[in-house]
Amino acid sequence: MPKLIVHPTVIPSVGTRPKRIEEFVGRVNSGTAVVSIARMQSPAGWVEPGQRPEFDEYTLVLQGRLRLESEGGGTLDVRAGQAVIVPAGEWVRYSTPEPEGAEYVAVCLPAFAPDTVHRDA
Repeated sequence: MPKLIVHPTVIPSVGTRPKRIEEFVGRVNSGTAVVSIARMQSPAGWVEPGQRPEFDEYTLVLQGRLRLESEGGGTLDVRAGQAVIVPAGEWVRYSTPEPEGAEYVAVCLPAFAPDTVHRDA
């Protein structure tokens, strides 16, 4: 039977400035461990600690620009209407350098969990 997700759960964020994370599907909001789907709203100048997650992350940028720094690929800018795939085990750091920040959807397989993201100290 289909399950309607009426509203997301706001998840606490990390980084240099407050970022809004709205989990629609995942461990917290729907009790789903196989995938998480969240809408992110990151302000200008936000930078997240680097991480080496145990999950694949698929990100679709809806507005603004999301910057990724990776171990082997340098810096990659993902703009509105573009997407990026970061495979599990790859080190990555996300930021939003543009004045308008960024809005994007992140899909993690398996679902995001604080103990599987492995953020830098």
